[in-house]
Amino acid sequence: MKPESLPTRSHSRELIEFAHGLKLESLPPDIVSRAKGCLLDSLGCALFGSLQPWAKIMADEMLAESSRGRSTIIGQKQTVAAPAAALCNGTATHGFELDDLLDEAIVHPGAIIVPAALAAAESVDAPGSRLLAGIVAGYEVLNRVGLAAGTEPAHRGFHITTVIGPVGAAVAAGVILELSTEQLMSATGLACSTSSGIKSFAAGTGGGMMKRMHAGRAAESGVRMAQLAARDFTGPPSAIDGKFGLLEVYGGKTARPELLTANLGKDWAMTCVYVKVYSCCSWIQAAVQQLVALRGPQPLQQAEIRQVRIGVSSYAAKNNGEPAPVDIMGAQYSFPYCAALALVGDPTDPGMYLEKDIGDPDRRALARRVELYVDEQMEAAYPKHYGSRIELVLASGERRTSFVLDPHGMPGDPVTDKERSEKFARLASYAKPASRVDDIARAVQRAENLSSVRELMQLIRD
Repeated sequence: MKPESLPTRSHSRELIEFAHGLKLESLPPDIVSRAKGCLLDSLGCALFGSLQPWAKIMADEMLAESSRGRSTIIGQKQTVAAPAAALCNGTATHGFELDDLLDEAIVHPGAIIVPAALAAAESVDAPGSRLLAGIVAGYEVLNRVGLAAGTEPAHRGFHITTVIGPVGAAVAAGVILELSTEQLMSATGLACSTSSGIKSFAAGTGGGMMKRMHAGRAAESGVRMAQLAARDFTGPPSAIDGKFGLLEVYGGKTARPELLTANLGKDWAMTCVYVKVYSCCSWIQAAVQQLVALRGPQPLQQAEIRQVRIGVSSYAAKNNGEPAPVDIMGAQYSFPYCAALALVGDPTDPGMYLEKDIGDPDRRALARRVELYVDEQMEAAYPKHYGSRIELVLASGERRTSFVLDPHGMPGDPVTDKERSEKFARLASYAKPASRVDDIARAVQRAENLSSVRELMQLIRD
């Protein structure tokens, strides 16, 4: 090979080469354990999400195409081609605001990486060890591209999860499909051109089902681009951090390509995962947590509450302040609705965000009285922290206050293994009997020893 034809060295190439070289046996044991935890959490979200109307519509659409394949749509018996399965399972996993988040990058990894990895693994009968390696690689790349893009895409109205999601999905699928380094570079280059997703679901006029499919589309795109690269369909090697690349086009003034490789192999994305406790937007979790603690063990009556004030970042105040949401998506994105639910209902029950409950008159009336304001400390902490400051004044005149910088589930206050297992069991029990829920959990815990990922997916499909 002539010197002028050698591939250009870049931050993105270094990152993709690192991801390509990941082997499960060389990963720190804690990172492998965390990957299994992410797999379990995502499967719980997917099993619950598969019962929702948007997941059923997507599954019906993919099944209607009669696409032949060996990959599972969670909630269905028939298998389909890998991209179709990734689309459906990503839609289900992201389908009820329960899936995980990478804290500072502000992207949802589990709903993209896990569906893409499972679909790719089933398609080639990969072992569990390769599935876990693909998940670790996908989370790592997704986190680093998200950090490198900065906050500009979100402020311009892009849903950053789906702007960068295809890249992480392509890496996860590509590692599992055992692509060469150059093929993996092509897969990510192609995936950059499938980046899309706008946040009109947060405009306050009704989000419909659009956001539910965003993670599914990213997972589908990543798997498809990895499959094309496996056939030697080539993509530009500079598509992430080169001229007119993903970071330049979407990240603009906040793009920092050097973050693609900062402390690579030392700082792991798996240590930055935020596991959600409640079925609502990540910015709102801390407020719900505090209001539940301030109210006490039993819900209050609306008449017992005089005033509720919540201090947040300007970004949260601007995007999450709708007092009268018109649908489920709006309710899950509304500080006022979720605050009211935390005070007079049970925010741990996903059912309280369904259409039949979001019109509750007491909650509606209380939500209209919730006041949001920009808190200086939270403004300075954005986007590294998702906290809030609460002031609750009771009808008696008693004033209760609280401040939390990181809600429970964030890396600074992580959920325990027991809490994560309980969350999985609670969500999975909506779709499976208790004995099967236990079987799935045990299979995940020994995932690295599975000779085939199909063993796990057979438990889910039956």
